[in-house]
Amino acid sequence: MRLSTRARRFVKEHGHKLWWLHSAYALALGTGVVAFARKGFDHARWLAVSLGLAWLLVVLLFRLFDPAGRLRSFDGPDPKTRVRFYVMTYALKNLYQGMLFFLLPFYWKSTTLDAPNAWFVIVLGACAVVSTLDIVFDRVLMRWRWLASTFHAITLFGCLNLVIPALLPDTRTLWSLLAAAAIAVVSFWTLHVTLRQLRKKVTFGLFALTLAAGVGAADLARPAIPPVPMYVSSAAVGPRQLPDGRLAMEVKTLHPSVIQELIAVTDVVVPGGKGDRLRHVWLQGGHEVHRTTEETSRIDGPKGVVRLRSSLTDKDLPADLAGSWRVDVETEDGQLVGRAEFEVVE
Repeated sequence: MRLSTRARRFVKEHGHKLWWLHSAYALALGTGVVAFARKGFDHARWLAVSLGLAWLLVVLLFRLFDPAGRLRSFDGPDPKTRVRFYVMTYALKNLYQGMLFFLLPFYWKSTTLDAPNAWFVIVLGACAVVSTLDIVFDRVLMRWRWLASTFHAITLFGCLNLVIPALLPDTRTLWSLLAAAAIAVVSFWTLHVTLRQLRKKVTFGLFALTLAAGVGAADLARPAIPPVPMYVSSAAVGPRQLPDGRLAMEVKTLHPSVIQELIAVTDVVVPGGKGDRLRHVWLQGGHEVHRTTEETSRIDGPKGVVRLRSSLTDKDLPADLAGSWRVDVETEDGQLVGRAEFEVVE
């Protein structure tokens, strides 16, 4: 038996196992991308190239293989069509894998795990894993246009929140968020309609309505989306401060009898520049006790870091101090950057 015949028989018998083996390899490669991303924010601008290529490929995939919206090329009768399909999806998977795994460390640092914005990093992590599963990606995700376009829009939205401040430093996080949402909606539509179809009044009206709804939804959802690339590198509360701005001691639990003043000091790293005004919000048991602005709480800190200091004195402290406390660091638009937590115990 010829070697080529044996190879074809082997692939036919063990093809699924080979795909899952490749998926494991892709997942391992993704962890390497995560390590690369940890080297610095400067590499984020290269995501713009990957975004453009992925957008082009996913549009071509549906335009060339099945304009009707359902791909059957993975099991089509023509071997050449199947090969072209797998070549394009392989390239697309590699682009998605690189982008999504690159995003994860930045979103992880910006996420507060016990806050609503934790859901978004979970979604991105799930998308990253799906991009490594060849059989799921080819036979499920890329089989349906609406599913592929949704996946693409989520990836695009997540990437642009990081790419925009990399390309345009000092951009306010809210503007990055709204621009990312608008472009994600446009990308979704490019997979479903052509420019010729968009010229129709009804289609264009639906497009405009969807665009407005997408931007509005992003604005409403901003408290649940991490403000990448900002993150809190340190956050603590204590009863006394050193002359250099640091706390003399950092506490997690204390008794009401020792409290005359509570001081919170937080360091916010801003690799994308200073586009947002920040604030401290003191909460006891989830109820707001005190709020400060950056103008009244910012003090000198290391380069590339915004250091905020705020305090509660006798006149600000409630009569009953016992309970769970936290100091949230927020942007002026209500996005949570990070927090310091402590407890007062009788």
